[in-house]
Amino acid sequence: MHSLVWAIFVPLLAAFLTTTDAVVRGRSQHTERISGSAGDVLEDNPVGRLKVFVYELPSKYNKKILQKDPRCLNHMFAAEIFMHRFLLTSPVRTLNPEEADWFYTPVYTTCDLTPNGLPLPFKSPRMMRSAIQLISSNWPYWNRTEGADHFFVVPHDFGACFHYQEEKAIERGILPLLQRATLVQTFGQRNHVCLKEGSITIPPYAPPQKMHSHLIPEKTPRSIFVYFRGLFYDVGNDPEGGYYARGARAAVWENFKDNPLFDVSTEHPTTYYEDMQRAVFCLCPLGWAPWSPRLVEAVIFGCIPVIIADDIVLPFADAIPWEEIGMFVDEKDVANLDTILTSIPLEMILRKQRLLANPSMKQAMLFPQPAQPGDAFHQVLNGLARKLPHDRSVYLKSGEKILNWTAGPVGDLKPW
Repeated sequence: MHSLVWAIFVPLLAAFLTTTDAVVRGRSQHTERISGSAGDVLEDNPVGRLKVFVYELPSKYNKKILQKDPRCLNHMFAAEIFMHRFLLTSPVRTLNPEEADWFYTPVYTTCDLTPNGLPLPFKSPRMMRSAIQLISSNWPYWNRTEGADHFFVVPHDFGACFHYQEEKAIERGILPLLQRATLVQTFGQRNHVCLKEGSITIPPYAPPQKMHSHLIPEKTPRSIFVYFRGLFYDVGNDPEGGYYARGARAAVWENFKDNPLFDVSTEHPTTYYEDMQRAVFCLCPLGWAPWSPRLVEAVIFGCIPVIIADDIVLPFADAIPWEEIGMFVDEKDVANLDTILTSIPLEMILRKQRLLANPSMKQAMLFPQPAQPGDAFHQVLNGLARKLPHDRSVYLKSGEKILNWTAGPVGDLKPW
């Protein structure tokens, strides 16, 4: 009986989606502006509101690392590279550190990849400590605040905890020398030791030109109801199962692999980007960390993101109304995804699609070269500008020390 119901329902749903999507795409010029303060924040211009001094470090901390492995330019952690390049030519940059509001240290801590392209964060703590020792010895500005007016881009799985496995990341904690600095990171989860108060959560890097080259005609109907491509199990790192993605991805596969409403698979077809543009909902479940590039891809391609990651802190949450453009499903409710998504009123789906069609929404998720108004670079600067002016309490008294330079695992204290 159950299969008979689905056999009747699916063709009707496909016809419904084709018709409604044609209506939405036919009115593509009628995008909806984000209402209230979020829309204003999204369109803020940071120029004139802050000045940033970029430390000039020896090339072994950045350029030489990239020369050794150019793959880092296309990795989802590449924001650290492109943020550096952007700031070097940005109008917010100042060459006079005495007038700077913020200080930036360009260290490429994620550009250490295995042959398979996976990042190895094991040298990162020593590299970061070395860079901080350098700036604190050669300039007076770190010592004035012990980093409270400095920001660092740390796009690892678990940010400045510098490990890709959550248990070990929690055990390590944030690098002690970064405890007072502002961290710009992809990782965001409430009440987690690897997200400190005041951090700026950013989207992972996704190649803008590559995605734009896969755009399909706007009037193409969205004939796929739910779409996902990726791992459901990580047998190599989680042989017993249940730990990877806290079991959420496994639950998607076990419950919906044979459901005709769900186009889910481990295969990654060459039409991946095109398929997302034909889908109404795109699943964005946690993996080892709560975030992934799928979130960026879904927004760019107008596919309503279904976010399955309890307590996630999303990119630029003060500017992007995630509750209005996406769907949040608790990890414990994954088995009910079909009921949840088919119960959403049509008008709610259409409104989410109109909001997703807003160009400013898409722009905020990308790190384009060259930079463009309202992009992710500018959203980071907006976040830094909103923290100004610094409270006078961040400036230390003469001889005052707060950070413990000998804290942390013994291995982190070795020279880099």
